[in-house]
This record gives sequence, structure tokens and C-alpha cells, in this order.
Amino acid sequence: MIGPDFSAVETAVRTATGVSGLLLILLYSFLIAFVLPLPSEVVLIPGYAGMGFALPSSVQFSLVILVSAIGKAAGSVLAFHLGQEAKQAGPVVRYLRQSRFEIVEYSEKRAVELAREYGYAGLALALCVPGFPDTISIYAFAVLERDYYRFAVATFAGSVGRLLVTMGVAGSAVSIFGL
Repeated sequence: MIGPDFSAVETAVRTATGVSGLLLILLYSFLIAFVLPLPSEVVLIPGYAGMGFALPSSVQFSLVILVSAIGKAAGSVLAFHLGQEAKQAGPVVRYLRQSRFEIVEYSEKRAVELAREYGYAGLALALCVPGFPDTISIYAFAVLERDYYRFAVATFAGSVGRLLVTMGVAGSAVSIFGL
């Protein structure tokens, strides 16, 4: 295995229930926005399993999505701040460019193109793509922009969009293939 093993973190999020589960989802979503190279879609699993609240499943999913989006928006603002600092010092950008993974270059290029063409809406759209690494897009965009509030709103909207797209794809797969 290359890099640290985060399987325990993913398992904890998958089995999260109740208020402590929502807090864990918040923390996980915060961390994946700026440091953990893990999928954000995993936060939906407790919604399918049930969060342990005496609420309809649609409300439980809404809570999971809301809490996750708040966590990712907050983590993105931290990443945004670090990106602002990187503009002056440049170590984050230098590190990303020296990375051996081509996905970094591709993600950075796409995020920059979306940012230039569509602004904050482009960031939100980039974050709606399931399975696409958030961290790289967030840092690449953070280096170009300056407005913390708009950045937070865009990452919140993108996070909600991504989870809704994921739910739609999963629901379609269940309907089509009877999974």
C-alpha cells in the first residue's frame, strides 16, 4: 500500500449513527476538503443504513448532506486560506507540480479552466463530480481567487450537488440492475 491507511476512518464514518455520527461526518468532511485524499461520497452510507434518529429516511439523508456540506465548506475555507498563503510562498504549488501523479496536473488544469471560464460556479460544478479528488481542485482554485465567502458558498453548493448526484446514480443503478 502507498501512503497512510485511512480504512479505520472510513469504517468509522460508514458506521456512524446519531449525533456523534453527524459530528464524525462533519469532521471527516472538513478533513477531506484540505488534507485527506478520500472519497466524500462515503458519508452517504450511514444515511442508507439509518442514522438512528426517529425521522424519515429523507430527513436523515438531508441531515447527512447538510452536515457534510458544512464540514467541507469549512475545510475548504481553511484550504482557501492556505492557498492564499501559497500564492506568496509557493511551496504547496511546487509540491503539487513535483508530485508523481498525473491526476494532479489534470485536476489542477481543469480547476483552473473552470475557474477562469465560470468563476465560483465552475468550482461548484467541479465539486459535483463523484470520485473526482476535491483537495486538488480546491487548492488549485484557491490560488486564483480571493473571496472567502463566495468560495465557501461554492464549495457548500458543490458538496451538496456531488452527494445528490451520487444518490441519483446509486438510485438509478438500483432501479436498473436491482442491486
